[in-house]
Amino acid sequence: MKVTVAYATPDQQIEIPLVVEVNCTVALAIQRSAILPRFPEIQYPQVSVGIFSKLVSLDARLHAGDRIEIYRPLKIDPKQARRLRAKKS
Repeated sequence: MKVTVAYATPDQQIEIPLVVEVNCTVALAIQRSAILPRFPEIQYPQVSVGIFSKLVSLDARLHAGDRIEIYRPLKIDPKQARRLRAKKS
């Protein structure tokens, strides 16, 4: 079945299409995508991942057409970021 592994940095977005077997896990698909050596900043296996914006665990089973999203950690708390923007205006 076909799935996609997606990751974005501030400078680029990458989507890697894969063909995996039925009952493949998120972890196995990420490993097979070869994305980890390309982006050493990904803190695998502590990284947060999702399928179509819904958080899932690395052992979640995939379905045909799923897009696995690898999330970057927040650099600043969203509430604090809003306060800083409001202070500047």
